[in-house]
Amino acid sequence: MLRKQSYCELSRWIDEECSSGRLMGIKASRSGSPHSTSDDDFRRLESDYKRLHDDAQRLITERVQLESDLSKLKKKTVRLDDEVRLLKSPPMIIGHIQDVLDKERAIVRSSNGTIFQVSLNPRLDSALVKAGTRVALNQDSLAVIEILTDAWDPLVSGAEIMTKPDVTYEDIGGLDEQMEMLRESIELPLHKPELFAKVGIKPPKGVLMVGPPGCGKTMLAKAVAQQTDATFIRMVGSELAQKYIGEGGRMVRELFALAKEKSPSIIFLDEIDAIGAKRLDGATSGDREVQRTLMQLLAELDGFDSLEDVKIIAATNRPDILDEALMRPGRFDRIIDIPVPDEDGRKSILTLCLKPMAKTSFRLGKIVERTEKFSGAELKAVCVEAGMIAIRQSRGRINQKDMFLAIDRVVDKRHNDSGREGLRVLYG
Repeated sequence: MLRKQSYCELSRWIDEECSSGRLMGIKASRSGSPHSTSDDDFRRLESDYKRLHDDAQRLITERVQLESDLSKLKKKTVRLDDEVRLLKSPPMIIGHIQDVLDKERAIVRSSNGTIFQVSLNPRLDSALVKAGTRVALNQDSLAVIEILTDAWDPLVSGAEIMTKPDVTYEDIGGLDEQMEMLRESIELPLHKPELFAKVGIKPPKGVLMVGPPGCGKTMLAKAVAQQTDATFIRMVGSELAQKYIGEGGRMVRELFALAKEKSPSIIFLDEIDAIGAKRLDGATSGDREVQRTLMQLLAELDGFDSLEDVKIIAATNRPDILDEALMRPGRFDRIIDIPVPDEDGRKSILTLCLKPMAKTSFRLGKIVERTEKFSGAELKAVCVEAGMIAIRQSRGRINQKDMFLAIDRVVDKRHNDSGREGLRVLYG
């Protein structure tokens, strides 16, 4: 069929060329005898035919390629139109259903706390529309558009410790009694609850660790997280102090709900004095919101719902400002005092800190005597500073002189910090 069409096109082309005078000789030869056609004319016709045939094939290929490109561009245009339409669509408001009146109406609470009676989307599954469900509301009519899955607050879900710390009980010195009390209150009820049932007592709900900064409260919590197989959730008290009314209490509820869902679990509330300060009469709006968060925490610690396999560890260096309701038995059954290490404690901490370091032989007792009233963090800083002195002098080992010089530098830093604090208090 293609050959026949090509011959027709060739004949039509020859007629056009003859009419224009370019192929007069060929036309004249066609009107004569077939035997009078010269070989040159046939070769020229054959060459023209081949050229036209190649041009036709090339154009067909180009047409197919262009149609393919056009189809891809149309698909891309449709996709971009959908994206533009989504970007232009108004945002939705997140809320929760409080009550379902009938198949067409419901009572919802929006994210800003306002309560509305709204219409329900008839396409929604009626079995999923119930009180407490998290939904998306139309920004204009506040109608329920779709049902959302429940989600934890990012601060709460991100508080779960996925990787265990590398701190063990063997890395902590001078706190043997405190470690024993902590393990009895937290680890033993999770590992051997039958012992408490046999004696006939309820295991402690949690412990409160108090003591000066740098004495090992956080290290003890890290050791517990490393030792036990329970889910460990760490939250700083300041993260629970939120700006908007009810947000802090909601986070506390979600924190304990997450701990119950993933039980056995341990909640570590560091710097609890940020939300656990004493409640005062003359308080500002911000103070009242912090007090609401504290009251929610008190209700979770000693409310109607049993904590069972959820244990709480709290830490603070300001026990003097904590609310009395937080300190009473039943909420934190044990208060563990983490003091500044004594002579034996300092010797134990220095031994642990110096164990991995390259050193010459020196008298540890002299160093212990000169570090009176040093916290564990300051003793660690002395060892690090001694190592820096040796590195600065291009030596591979530390000696007793390095330790004495490091102690003097830590003492000077303590006095300078105290002076700056005094100036800050004096001049604001």
